[in-house]
Amino acid sequence: MNTQFIKSRRYARAGLAIALFVPLAITFGCANEAIEANRRQVAENQALIEKQQRDIAMIQAEQSSAPPPVPGTTGSCDKGVEAAATKRGGDAYSSGDLSKALGYYQDAMTACPSSSKAAVNLARAYETLDNRDAAVRYYRAAAAANDSDTHSAQAAKAALSRLGVH
Repeated sequence: MNTQFIKSRRYARAGLAIALFVPLAITFGCANEAIEANRRQVAENQALIEKQQRDIAMIQAEQSSAPPPVPGTTGSCDKGVEAAATKRGGDAYSSGDLSKALGYYQDAMTACPSSSKAAVNLARAYETLDNRDAAVRYYRAAAAANDSDTHSAQAAKAALSRLGVH
């Protein structure tokens, strides 16, 4: 009887150990899968960051090689070209292609040099690219423009204030 009792205690302990071990093993297995999925996601994000850094470096190199259009100069304005370039620039900007956006916004500025809308779009693109000097130059031009687009002029003034420029 005593051996029967000892055997039943062993089986009870073994059953208890299995009952505790199996859920722990399952939990650790799931945790390992989640950790591995997180590692893969971090690696993908790192690759994306590195690609964007290369893109930014390329854009900055292009900026230094080509003179940007001069804001605020008087002259004729081709509203059709400005509108088309602004739309394409906005599409490129929203998709994250800052190089294309900058090119289109420069086209809009060239088409209408005294346009506050073209100037503020160029300023925003330059600000996104961390080119503060160019951004401030175009925000100032947009704020001082005498065209009928008061919304762009107000946005430029707010951006200058946000940047601490007077």
